[in-house]
Amino acid sequence: MEIRNKANRIRLFTLKTPQMRAFHFSWFAFHICFFGWFGIAPLMAVVRDDLGLTKTQIGNTIIASVAITVIVRLAIGVLCDRIGPRRAYTWLLCLGSLPVMSIALADSFEAFFLARLAIGAIGASFVITQYHTSIMFAPNVVGTANATSAGWGNLGGGTTQILMPLIFSGLLMLGVNEALGWRLAMVVPGVVLFLCGIAYYVFTQDAPDGNFDELRARGELPPASGENGMGRSFAAAAKDIRVWALFVVYAACFGVELTINNIAAIYYFDNFDLTLATAGLIAGLFGLMNLFARTLGGVFSDLFARNGGLKGRVRWLFFAMLCEGVALMFFSQMQVLALAIAIMLVFSLFVQMAEGATFGIVPFVNKKALGAVAGIVGAGGNAGAVAAGFLFRSESLSYQQGLFYLGIAVVIAALCTLVVRFSPEIEAEETAAYRDAAGDSGSGALSLR
Repeated sequence: MEIRNKANRIRLFTLKTPQMRAFHFSWFAFHICFFGWFGIAPLMAVVRDDLGLTKTQIGNTIIASVAITVIVRLAIGVLCDRIGPRRAYTWLLCLGSLPVMSIALADSFEAFFLARLAIGAIGASFVITQYHTSIMFAPNVVGTANATSAGWGNLGGGTTQILMPLIFSGLLMLGVNEALGWRLAMVVPGVVLFLCGIAYYVFTQDAPDGNFDELRARGELPPASGENGMGRSFAAAAKDIRVWALFVVYAACFGVELTINNIAAIYYFDNFDLTLATAGLIAGLFGLMNLFARTLGGVFSDLFARNGGLKGRVRWLFFAMLCEGVALMFFSQMQVLALAIAIMLVFSLFVQMAEGATFGIVPFVNKKALGAVAGIVGAGGNAGAVAAGFLFRSESLSYQQGLFYLGIAVVIAALCTLVVRFSPEIEAEETAAYRDAAGDSGSGALSLR
């Protein structure tokens, strides 16, 4: 699709423009979704004792929490093309709040498993976040905008690891027992999700010049039918091998991040004899790197594009993926707590930069099927988490062994970037568009005004 009046600068401290309102509301909504999605992860040691869960059962719930998201992400992208990101996000946030709160009613493995399965649907929020920023920002800053909005959203994985144990501890101080405490703690993110959904509908719009239905009424956007319908859009994206190459790449970066978010707290709790709060704090450092790491991935993607065009973006993605895989293998071998934390931070830096680099490429693969491309690639992240989850559900395979094998898989997945190529015509067109947008901006892409 061709959207006019995209922003060529990111002015962080303003909400006056529709572009910046979409930017700030999309990253915040995604951030809150992480609270609901992974809010239970740092409390799993307590849940394990309360419900009597085995390691295999815990592994199955981890897989459930990310499996359903694969399907929902595939659907949500083309839904954005049809009804717009504003309404798609509102429905997802409001409906997603229900299973987040209802997990408090789980009294068996089966009920807990089904609740985590339903909660996983809100992970599709990532696709809407990337879709919304992709149609709001120009080529010279779209990589930075996508990476920052997603990174600050992913930051929720870190703050969740830190805040949920604190909420739980606060409830215990009020006299609530542990069995009731973890249940009440999950009500908090559920309420915030619902309120965020209402705010998203009130304060944002689909595109710089209005909502999709308004643009279609004015003839500025094709109708969501015929060759622009959901089926045709998805088919066009699904037939492109580059989309599936990025699917695998994203499986090996965001899929790995989701896996670490699920196991980090219990990994440190069990292997380094730490308290639940301390383990959660250390695990939270991994996600907190999203404050800047994923943004760096997008910034470097835009910088590589300045001289290397779309080929430059692809080269940067390969380098980030390779470093991620090597760092993960080193992390898996750490036996000293201080070294484990240090290497985890290096690994976290590259995994999140690789994510930013991936979605620095996505907006250029097929503009007419942007939602479908974003949905398929985004689903790759959860497919990767599902696959990785099987490494950590086996009683015979240690977490260290699983992490090492995962690192090898990431290095292999990096080779898929070799498939991502663009025609000379597209290269020339996007290079010209980049220079036009950069020339109009008058200064740097990221502004504090």
